[in-house]
Amino acid sequence: MERIKESELIINPNGSIYHLNIKPEDIAENIILVGDPGRVEKISRHFDTVIHRSQNRELIAHIGILNQKPLMVMSTGMGTDNIDIVMNELDALVNVDFASRTIKEKHTSLNIIRLGTSGAIQPDIPINSFAVSTHGIGLDGLLKFYDSSAVTHPELSEDFIKQVSWHPDLPYPYFVDCSPELFQKMATGLYSGITATAPGFYGPQGRVIRIPLMHPDLMDKMQQVRIGGERIINFEMETSALYGLGKLLGHNTLTVCAVIANRALNTYSKDHHTAIEDLIDLVLERLTS
Repeated sequence: MERIKESELIINPNGSIYHLNIKPEDIAENIILVGDPGRVEKISRHFDTVIHRSQNRELIAHIGILNQKPLMVMSTGMGTDNIDIVMNELDALVNVDFASRTIKEKHTSLNIIRLGTSGAIQPDIPINSFAVSTHGIGLDGLLKFYDSSAVTHPELSEDFIKQVSWHPDLPYPYFVDCSPELFQKMATGLYSGITATAPGFYGPQGRVIRIPLMHPDLMDKMQQVRIGGERIINFEMETSALYGLGKLLGHNTLTVCAVIANRALNTYSKDHHTAIEDLIDLVLERLTS
C-alpha cells in the first residue's frame, strides 16, 4: 500500500495531526463543528465530563462524555478554506494509520454536525428560528479542486445557473445534499431548504458598505429560485464544503443554524445569544438521544 508523503500529511512530533493538534486516540465519532472558538466552551459545559482539550490557532477542541456517549466539539473559524483543513484532518485521524502512513482497510464514518448562524433570505423565516440545510450550494469553488463529480448534482447546478442568470466570471456553483440519517434525527420542527455557501460575508452575500456590487440583484434572484421543490433559505459560509468533503470521505454531515438576520426584511436579532443557547440544547438532546 502506498505510503502518504510527509509533506502531504503532516504529523507533529507528539503524534498529533498538524492543524487540529489532536491524536487519533482522542477523537470521538460524534462531532459538533462551530465557527466561533468561544462557542466550544458554551457547548462542552453541557458535557457530563470533559476528557481532552486542545487548541491551535482558531481550532479549539473539547472531547467528553454526554449521556454515556463520547462527543467532540471543535471550532473551525469561518469559511470553506478552514472546513477543507478540518474535514481532511478529522478523516485522517480515523482512516489513516499514522505509524505506517497508509490508509486503513476498515473505513470509519464520522457523524459531523455544523452548529452555526446564518442569514435568512426568505421573509417568512423569522429571526431566532432554526434552519436545517437539505443541500449546500457552493458559490466558493472549493469542491472543484477535487474529483467530486460522484457527489455533486450538475443538473441542479445548471437549473440554478439558468434561474439566476449566473455570470460566467463567478465560480461554477455546485450542489451537495446532506446526510439523510442526520437530517431525520435533527430536522423535526425546523425550517429546511437549500443553503447558499458564500466565499465571503459582504459582497458575495450581496452586502454593500462602500464597494458597489458587480451583481446587485443576485440575492433577489436567489429568493425566487425553486430547485427540486426546494427553495434557497439562507446564506452562510461553510456548508457546501462540509457536505461535499463529507460525501467524498464517507462521513455523515448536516448543518443546523440559528437565523440571526433576515436579509429580505433587513432585520437582525437583538438577542442571538439566547437563540444559539437554545440551538445548542436542541442539537445535544437530539444527537445523544
